[in-house]
Amino acid sequence: MAEKEYKSKDIVVLDGLDAVRLRPGMYIGTTSARGYHHILWEIVDNAIDEISNGHGDTIKIFLNKDGSATVEDNGRGIPVDMHPTLHKSGVEVVYTTLHAGGKFNNENYKFSGGLHGVGASVTNALSRWCKVTVNKGGKQYFIEFHSFEDEKGKIHSGIPVAPLKEVGVAKTTGTIVTFLPDDRVFGQQSFNFETISRRARELAFLNKGLKIIIEDKINNQTEKYHYEGGTVDFVNYLVEGKNALFKNPMFFHTSSKLIDLEVSFISTDSYTENTFSYVNNIPTTEGGMHEIGFKSAFTKAFNDYARANNLLKEKEQNLLGEDFREGLVTVINLKMNNVQFEGQTKTKLGNPEARTEVETLTLQELTKILADKKNATMAEVIVDKAVQAMKVRLAAKKAKELTRAKNNAENFNLVGKLASSTSRDREKSELFIVEGDSAGGSAKQGRDRKYQAILPLRGKPLNAEKKRVDQVLANEEIRTIISALDTGFGEDFDLSSLRYNKVIILSDADQDGAHIRAILLTFFYRYMKPLITDGHVFIGLPPLYKVYKKDYEKYVYSDAELADAVASAGKGYMIQRYKGLGEMNPEQLWETTMDPDNRTLIQVTIEDAAQAEKMITTLMGDDIEERKAYISEHANFDREDTFMRDYKKLDKNTVGEAAF
Repeated sequence: MAEKEYKSKDIVVLDGLDAVRLRPGMYIGTTSARGYHHILWEIVDNAIDEISNGHGDTIKIFLNKDGSATVEDNGRGIPVDMHPTLHKSGVEVVYTTLHAGGKFNNENYKFSGGLHGVGASVTNALSRWCKVTVNKGGKQYFIEFHSFEDEKGKIHSGIPVAPLKEVGVAKTTGTIVTFLPDDRVFGQQSFNFETISRRARELAFLNKGLKIIIEDKINNQTEKYHYEGGTVDFVNYLVEGKNALFKNPMFFHTSSKLIDLEVSFISTDSYTENTFSYVNNIPTTEGGMHEIGFKSAFTKAFNDYARANNLLKEKEQNLLGEDFREGLVTVINLKMNNVQFEGQTKTKLGNPEARTEVETLTLQELTKILADKKNATMAEVIVDKAVQAMKVRLAAKKAKELTRAKNNAENFNLVGKLASSTSRDREKSELFIVEGDSAGGSAKQGRDRKYQAILPLRGKPLNAEKKRVDQVLANEEIRTIISALDTGFGEDFDLSSLRYNKVIILSDADQDGAHIRAILLTFFYRYMKPLITDGHVFIGLPPLYKVYKKDYEKYVYSDAELADAVASAGKGYMIQRYKGLGEMNPEQLWETTMDPDNRTLIQVTIEDAAQAEKMITTLMGDDIEERKAYISEHANFDREDTFMRDYKKLDKNTVGEAAF
């Protein structure tokens, strides 16, 4: 058979916004709940850019009863005049043309979260319909876009129903956008009020004076966020439930020709550092050049202060940056142009000039702060805590060396515990961390020995939130996990050494099992965070019931599913309630929970780093009253709501993501 000739006619040119519809993942990452909300944030970010550049002060977000969302701002309004070369109104250009916007030079927006000019047009492309109202120059303008299917079944994305037209008089300025996400792209999903509220709060913190109002017209909920303190208020919010070591956060706001920099920080009695950085309102959860610059300047400024004030003796070595940052909670709010993101999730700042600028400005500002005698108590507290951290670090170093020695001695501390897999193919290998010897025994017998390793936990691991690093390392269960993963931990963590592509927490579906999951996730978050951010941590979901009779058998994973299973079974059925993993024999555990073709896994992600930090402090920290209040308000013990809501199939054995 002759090979088909490849000619120019075979090259497909996608018109307008069709490329977005064909490959939505290229533009919004995923069509799961995260991507569904992403198209809302594209519109919100445009409003934020207006306000952060000095135009307007209020954003309103409405979740409408028909499933659509409305974003209203009081900025300048999108340009309505005709584009000189495209011969369309500015509004139509912005909403129908990829890589079109006012953010490619510095004339209209000094700083912008919009990098590629695709935001508004992508939202339009992935919506059933989109309506835009612009109030500008005393007049009101309107345009509507639809995505429709022609007689051949082809969908045309974001087509204007008619050109922009003047529809009335406007007493204010701004833009109002209402859109309905297309179920042909996203399936049956809806906007989540809590998800939107969390991000709105963060944006209000990062944009001092901004007012954000969210109204859920379906469930009659309203939230309002407005912070005059900016990042100072943000830090105070983050340390609720922690014990701060001085009264108010330190703060500075400065700028150069290249950047605008705002930083707030406070020291607490906890044992881990927490730095939350943002570039043009975008969370940089993987850090980058700006964090490196800040940390370098912070270390130098406080070492210089300690030397000048005899808090470090002449023969003593300088303290390390990690010593000064132990227990430190910091928010870095950077604005700059020509941002370059990199990293696993494109949330790492790569601009080399950002490091130099941030380091120079931070050193200047910290030198001023430390020279002010009214800040002496703050400075001495940070230096004193750093000295104590240095002593703990040296003790932890000995503990790490001991752990390495045990590893080298043929994994001495794993003998009788870890049942290794035989394959060396990391991509296919999995480690199940299993609650209890009984369940561990069943898992060892029922597993696929080639790819699945089993590590039973004989007791509860230590809560890493409440202990020093040397105390964490002294815990046998924690050392066992470190040895099994072979990555090291903390400052020495090396993801490239990870033995298993999936690390699966498998615990009972009860309160003790939930506690063990929380403890393990807290340890991973504090000392092995790349495990989570790179998508290696999962939660196994065992069944709660088995409904069965002579010719019928159904495993049920939630209370909501039970009624359907009972109805399907008909008369004469029996129900077995699984109180723990140990009640299942090896065959049942394999069939329901470990078989890649049938099991359900929840991938753990960090959707909002600041909120994850807040939640860990609340649930795993020392403030009992705050924990009680949080559980009273938010706890929902229906596992379908807790785990299954808003998830979308990732692969044949994974049901979506659990945002940490």
